[in-house]
Amino acid sequence: MENKVPVVMICAAAFVAAGIAAVTIGSRTLNLAAALHGVSPDHEILWELRLPRALLSLWTGGALAVAGVLFQALLRNALATPYTLGVSGGASLGAVLAIVFGWSSFAGISGVSFAACVGAAAVLVLNVVLASNRGRLSSVSLLLAGVTINSMCGAAILFLSSLVGLLKSFAVTRWLMGGIDAPDYLTLVWLTAVLAPVCAVVFWYSREWNLLSVGETWAAARGVSTGKMLVLGCLAGSILTGAVTALTGPIAFVGLIVPHALRMWVGADHRTLLPCSFLLGAAFVALCDVFSRTILAPVEIPVGVITSLLGGPFFIWMLSSRRRGVAA
Repeated sequence: MENKVPVVMICAAAFVAAGIAAVTIGSRTLNLAAALHGVSPDHEILWELRLPRALLSLWTGGALAVAGVLFQALLRNALATPYTLGVSGGASLGAVLAIVFGWSSFAGISGVSFAACVGAAAVLVLNVVLASNRGRLSSVSLLLAGVTINSMCGAAILFLSSLVGLLKSFAVTRWLMGGIDAPDYLTLVWLTAVLAPVCAVVFWYSREWNLLSVGETWAAARGVSTGKMLVLGCLAGSILTGAVTALTGPIAFVGLIVPHALRMWVGADHRTLLPCSFLLGAAFVALCDVFSRTILAPVEIPVGVITSLLGGPFFIWMLSSRRRGVAA
């Protein structure tokens, strides 16, 4: 327990540093003093572009990393990601439908984002229904149902993409790559209102996730209501994933590599792992976003491409390091 605070503080420092970098670094040099004193165009760049984009990237990375930790504990599967239960597939299918049929907005919300939220919610309900057996949920059934739904949504997306013209097909492909743009502050307010309480609930039940990660029988023998916690965890992880995916598109590897890297450093205790995953996941995506908009400026690379290019080799290195450690 005595090592918890320093570890969390290090992760918090990384979070703050990444947030500052996301605000101050870009394709154009920002004069921060001028921006704070209202001098154009630095003022507009800071408050209308850099700051909201940085906040969205931090929320995205933190939510996906927490969802990855949660699903790996619930499903007891090291390869579980925020997208394992099919929520990303549902969100992607909803967004693609909005792009194909030209839904512009709904109640002031982007049509693509709204449709993605509806798709994610529909898949979550379908997954729970398919995985339920006489009112009880099984982690294995959740996993199988999620993989199946993801495959079906992927097939539907390919079919729709093949029917539309070049312009819409490009828009579909671009959205599926995962990208972060500067949202308006109202969007950030509702995103925070959704994600903050969900993260608080997930952190509160850290002990239960510790027990469930060992096994449902083990957890039940120690007083955990496994059915209730499976439903709660499934719902919380899906909300975290669906809310950010609706705004950014699917961003790969964050919920996989961040929790695994942290387990090698801080261990598997979710009381430490969850807050550290949120902080480092946020920092990772924020820095990837900085990289995506500066490496080939003024051209921007979708941040989902950057996370995959960085995350894939890193995860392979991490696996090979673990294998060498076991052999030694």
